Amino acid sequence: MTTTTSLPDGDLLCDQLAEQIRPQLQPGTALVGIHTGGAWLAERLHAALGITVPLGSIDVAFYRDDYGSRGLHTRPQKSDIPFDVEAHPIILVDDVLYTGRTTRAALNELFDYGRPLRVDLAVLIDRGERELPIAPRYCALTLTEPLAAGQHLRLHKGEDGALDLSIVSR
Repeated sequence: MTTTTSLPDGDLLCDQLAEQIRPQLQPGTALVGIHTGGAWLAERLHAALGITVPLGSIDVAFYRDDYGSRGLHTRPQKSDIPFDVEAHPIILVDDVLYTGRTTRAALNELFDYGRPLRVDLAVLIDRGERELPIAPRYCALTLTEPLAAGQHLRLHKGEDGALDLSIVSR
């Protein structure tokens, strides 16, 4: 199945997202990326914004409400939050916001580490069609037309570190 949705350059979107976040940074702001695409994006944002708090990452596989039907991701990653969550405002970073279930799972896991001062959500693309009342504070691109049934956005990281977006069918 093909689609007419054209996708902009992932690196350009990342730069746009960094510029949205930059004026809102507070002292001690920490980034936590959701594996896998959100972790890649968080790495780039962490460097671009010059954030000094160590970068965190989480894999929400065990926190998803559909774990029983989806099973474990083929390559689960280790969650790593190398700072005191309670002492920092946190920006949770993901590549694509869709139903909101991944974000909900990430918040559940994050709060297992403690109670942050504040949590904001930054996403590269908001594709809409939410099932939960979740919205990003920072978003580089909001799709204006839904993708076809069975299509999903994927962020890929090239060997050179470039970020590339594609539409895949399941």
